[in-house]
Amino acid sequence: MEGFQDMIDNIRSDVNKCLESIPIPDSPKYLYDPIRYSLRSGGKRFRPVLTHLSGRANNIDSDVLMTLSMAVELLHNFTLVHDDIMDNDAIRHGKKTIHEEWDSSTAILAGDGIYTIAQIILSKISNNTSVVSKYFNQTTLEICEGQALDKEFENDQTITEKMYFDMIDKKTGSLLGASSALPIVYNNGDNELINIYEQFGRHLGRGFQIHDDLLEITADSKVMGKSLGSDIFQGKQTIMVILARENYPDEWAELLNNSDSNKLFGAISSFFQEKNIIQETRSISESYFSSSLNYLRQLNKINTDELVQLVHLIKERTY
Repeated sequence: MEGFQDMIDNIRSDVNKCLESIPIPDSPKYLYDPIRYSLRSGGKRFRPVLTHLSGRANNIDSDVLMTLSMAVELLHNFTLVHDDIMDNDAIRHGKKTIHEEWDSSTAILAGDGIYTIAQIILSKISNNTSVVSKYFNQTTLEICEGQALDKEFENDQTITEKMYFDMIDKKTGSLLGASSALPIVYNNGDNELINIYEQFGRHLGRGFQIHDDLLEITADSKVMGKSLGSDIFQGKQTIMVILARENYPDEWAELLNNSDSNKLFGAISSFFQEKNIIQETRSISESYFSSSLNYLRQLNKINTDELVQLVHLIKERTY
């Protein structure tokens, strides 16, 4: 695993270098300073790593993989910039979000600029360009649909587990699905092979998002690089909130209505722990990680060892 971690670190380092080497003009500063700030703000880079490993398993040229990885990571950054505005989050990767460092108007424009740069970079690939671009844009629209559902769901007490799973499949799963499948789309893979890679990524994305919801409650804010509990305070319908509301409706309502606002996060965390909601959430997350591995087992003629190790790395993350 140590050698694998070294390889992942090298991919992340290469992605960071490529992001920093994007020729960003100096003017207008109103647009390009926040874009530069965003691209140098760090991140886990799981999506470009996934693209690299998927491509490596299929012997795709490393330069092509970097181009696809850059487009994927820029798309992810675009969604984060806009997501931070919509959720009014102040911290991302341990730094002020763009709308906090500048303002919302600047952040909206910067996000648009980042997405446009992703399109420009993606246009540099020489094979299957129109098909790859269409797939990329369909993914972008699905992410937006997921984000819209996430906002619609806020403070809605009728949201079910199925509705939540459908939402995170669009908001998170679709991009991890694309990160996994894009090299296969580029390589003229057949629809069955593309679907296996996409479904692997989507199930990995569901597990990733549920695990992320869990870390919002259990992790260290300094390690996470953002404030904890913000999703619940905004009325987000996370899987833990839904489980609490559906299984303990009276106790959950009483906790929300009667807890001191300054102590609410601690009360919610304790409630989740006492009712085994944290453990149940962890089990749901692990079931999606397991189903993602089941898709990889269908690729019996392809060496997927590195992708399997990535699943375990994501499953065990604490940030």
